[in-house]
Amino acid sequence: MSAGTPLASKAHAPAPAATPGAAPASVARAAYQPVQAHLHISGFDPRAAGGRQTLKMELRGMAAACAPQLTVRLRSDLIPRGAVQHDFVRTTRGDWRPVFVEFSSRNKEHGQYQIEVEVHSHVDGAVAQKWVCTFVILVPRRDATLTEIHQIFLSTHKNVRVMADDASIARVTGGDGCNLDVTARNAGIAHVDLSAPQGKIDMGFTTIAWDEELIEVDLPAASHCHPHPSQAACLVNAAPEAGEQRQIRLFALEECMLGRFELVDPEADVLLSHFSPDGQDNNGLTRRLSGRHAIIRRGQQGFEIEDVSRYGLLLDGVWPGKHKPVALRLGMRIELSASIKGIVVLSVTALLAHGVILHRIDHGARAECFYLLLPEARPTPSSHLATPQAAALPVLFHRNGGFWHLDAASGKETPLVPATALDKLSGFARHNRFASEPYPECWIIRTEGAALCDSGALTA
Repeated sequence: MSAGTPLASKAHAPAPAATPGAAPASVARAAYQPVQAHLHISGFDPRAAGGRQTLKMELRGMAAACAPQLTVRLRSDLIPRGAVQHDFVRTTRGDWRPVFVEFSSRNKEHGQYQIEVEVHSHVDGAVAQKWVCTFVILVPRRDATLTEIHQIFLSTHKNVRVMADDASIARVTGGDGCNLDVTARNAGIAHVDLSAPQGKIDMGFTTIAWDEELIEVDLPAASHCHPHPSQAACLVNAAPEAGEQRQIRLFALEECMLGRFELVDPEADVLLSHFSPDGQDNNGLTRRLSGRHAIIRRGQQGFEIEDVSRYGLLLDGVWPGKHKPVALRLGMRIELSASIKGIVVLSVTALLAHGVILHRIDHGARAECFYLLLPEARPTPSSHLATPQAAALPVLFHRNGGFWHLDAASGKETPLVPATALDKLSGFARHNRFASEPYPECWIIRTEGAALCDSGALTA
């Protein structure tokens, strides 16, 4: 019999009776009793060094009086784009539907990586409660043995640790007088729940699981957090009428990269395809676009475009030269590329104080247009320069991490979330909805957080 591996046992006491998660302003602070909520995390296997991983997160112990849907945000160097957002939804049974988060440790240095978690409860579009926790994920060396991996993990997550050497017996005593006999075979992990009913229980786990306590933190008196933070999104028109686009793609990036459409690990933020009279063609002439073709950013003289491609671009029919920024002008015609005309043709239809609007003037004119916005900048409609085509679009801006709509007549600001009734806002036609991805009609895979994770928010 070979040497046994370390054993871990965690006792999880039953959660106390649910109490309201947030006291009204009229209730004294002393009367508030926090709920002991926690995340149960499973599915992580550190042996899959350099491969894809999936974390399963289950919300437990949350107050029954809290909102029926909670937003969870995760930030980590392991996660594509650096952050990801999901929703916890309460089921009809009263528990919460689990959330799955995917990431990859490929090309990551071995060691420990923090994953910061925030759980938000929203009331009338504003954050009413906030819980936080931080846990650590181990990315082991590629040559690490299974025993070494388990020892490192258990040293940080143990509650009761029993070491079993050759020809020895591992025994855990606890609970209401119960005496548990735990057997660990080579490269195995024994997890014992001391609150289980008496009797012999054989338990085996193929993955590692643990609990992280959620700590509720105070919020400012008036929280201005956006209820649905996003750097890129899309407005989808299910039934576009004459002159309307099916997708209005929204971006808020420090520098916005225009490039070739790719389903897997695209290099650009704005993904462009060639449109023929028969529709979109992601092959053919689309392949004559560079993965990183042109950059649009805020320069000293306003917004500018720079050619960084292999195939070149034409600005009003003239090639500006590679790596030579040119200021954008209202009505400027942008052709990608210079060697073959008509692959993608864009027009600058609005120069705003807080962004740029681009429309396609090729066969994709009915398919899409683009907002490239500055975050944390309020729009100033009086300074807008726009063609009639762009002037008919809604006034949008990016602030507090998300996209907003401004009613120019009343000055009312409305955060854009998937549940927003867009037809009740000025500038929107019927059958519009907000999608939290810039290309909701496609399944874009960014395993390494390509392009969007390298771009922050646009700065003035």
